[in-house]
Amino acid sequence: MEPTKTNKKFFTTSLVSWHTTGNDRSLPWKNEKDPYKIWLSEVILQQTRALQGLPYYQRFITVFPTIQDMAAASDEQAFRLWQGLGYYNRCKNMLATARYVTNELHGRFPSSYDELLGLKGIGPYTAAAIASFAFGLPNAVVDGNVYRVLARYYGIDTPFDTTEGKKIFAALANELLDKTDSASYNQAIMDLGATVCTPKKAVCEQCPLQKKCSAYHLGLIDVLPVRSKKQMVKTRYFNYILLKQKDTIWIHKRTANDIWANLHQPFLIETNEPLTLKTLLFNDQFKKLNITYSDIKYNGTSSQRLTHLVINASFFTINISKKPNIIIKNGIWMPINELKNTAFPKTLVSFLENNLYF
Repeated sequence: MEPTKTNKKFFTTSLVSWHTTGNDRSLPWKNEKDPYKIWLSEVILQQTRALQGLPYYQRFITVFPTIQDMAAASDEQAFRLWQGLGYYNRCKNMLATARYVTNELHGRFPSSYDELLGLKGIGPYTAAAIASFAFGLPNAVVDGNVYRVLARYYGIDTPFDTTEGKKIFAALANELLDKTDSASYNQAIMDLGATVCTPKKAVCEQCPLQKKCSAYHLGLIDVLPVRSKKQMVKTRYFNYILLKQKDTIWIHKRTANDIWANLHQPFLIETNEPLTLKTLLFNDQFKKLNITYSDIKYNGTSSQRLTHLVINASFFTINISKKPNIIIKNGIWMPINELKNTAFPKTLVSFLENNLYF
């Protein structure tokens, strides 16, 4: 379907009307005008479903009621609150922006799209969301929900993750935007995509756009939107060695340009396949530890799926009488009773909780 004045008016009018009378999706950041809270919710919701992000938003707002509170927090406190949410670089950027806004902008968020775009961790979508929801500016948000609604309604088969596709969808989103009430329109199209025009099992009978939806009438609901290519999923094998000496465990902070940067972990041996108790003893990295131990125990495995990565983790606990000289930066022997105050990846949190370290 070619965008025309008539079908664009139907789209916008029907969507806004549905938002007023039929959209019952309730979330604490909806209708929020405080740019700090809007920014916080949008950062949390990047790569995260709303229901998963909701408890994190509530915890952050409770601990950091203002951006000044967040700016004054330690990295460790913020990462601990973020723990389990994934994509930890978001938390790092969030802290940097909180401190910049507090210290350089006197605690006031920029009120223009271009200025917002200049903040660390804020891309076109987040900048548009803050500009629209907090300041009422005519900026259209374009996220996965928006791609899906527009692709299906207009029958757009251009892959949304290509340069051409991004330009097409961004231009169309801004043409359809209700510039008199951008906040309501943006909230409406995102909520429609999240609750009605869903990726699978779309509830077309409840959709206010069904009457003129190209995908509905052509049987393309399960085809649109189009992604340019399927992304491969990689598997990595992490073998964690918990070195225990009396009431302490050796841990260190991940600082490499890799997953889970700034989170802590025990001694790690990454391999091409899982280690067993037998193969661990012959592993070169393990032998280099040159440790004397009283007992060694295999604690099992767990698996964590990230967006394009599966982490298969194996766990081993070793009780040692003498602390070895481990030449790894940021490594410390931490009392077991302090582990609960330290930020770990979700996989390790589950293991530590199940083994009564927390």
